[in-house]
Amino acid sequence: MTGTAPPAPDLVVDGTGLLCVQLLLKLRGQIADAPVSTVVHIITTDPAAPLDLPAWCHLTGHLYLGPISDPDREVYALRLTETARATRPDAPWRPA
Repeated sequence: MTGTAPPAPDLVVDGTGLLCVQLLLKLRGQIADAPVSTVVHIITTDPAAPLDLPAWCHLTGHLYLGPISDPDREVYALRLTETARATRPDAPWRPA
């Protein structure tokens, strides 16, 4: 997202204190009924998030928008897509 302001979030998922598995479970649950084109900001303290979130977006087909500049916390953004692939509710890193 170089050179452009990040889009404002339609939904914020607070994953503070959660590691990858719990973060993805929470994220999947909160976006399950969200409409296409929803911009999601994910707050996280997981040091693996900069790798895990783009990988999960690649797996599911959602658009990873990248990190959001926030001096107080780590925030990443994604946009839900119409062509996203479903994942299992109990294992959001596995196809449904």
